[in-house]
Amino acid sequence: MLKLRAAQAADVPEIFVMIGELADFERLRAQMTGNADDLRRHLFGEPRLAAALLALWHDAVAGYALYFHSYSTFLCRPGLYVEDLYVRPAYRGRGIGRELLVALESRAREQGCGRLEWSVLDWNRSAIDFYRRFGAHPNAGWTLFRKELV
Repeated sequence: MLKLRAAQAADVPEIFVMIGELADFERLRAQMTGNADDLRRHLFGEPRLAAALLALWHDAVAGYALYFHSYSTFLCRPGLYVEDLYVRPAYRGRGIGRELLVALESRAREQGCGRLEWSVLDWNRSAIDFYRRFGAHPNAGWTLFRKELV
């Protein structure tokens, strides 16, 4: 039985563990320099800079989605950016990732967002195929730039 719920402050340690699991899967653990205290402050402090949904499978934490709002000047509307969508390996193939995305899309529509966006590593073919089945497409013609500030 799947249940989705908004993350609570008490969930931060478990979310932080899953962020590490995701970093391991993406082969990016060395880039994970954050800590649970900062995560807690950004999810539950003022201002709240991000939010998270937890997926529970028979009360066990099976995955999460962490997201925040962006803004499109072309649409003159907010967007919802999914920073992380993660389902633990033991729970994959049960529709949990899809239900997390459906919940985020619903939330975005309720808040008047004009788009739901996320990034995926170019080698992660299973995720790319999953997102295409969800009705998403790559944003051709755009290259993501980043400047590290830490």
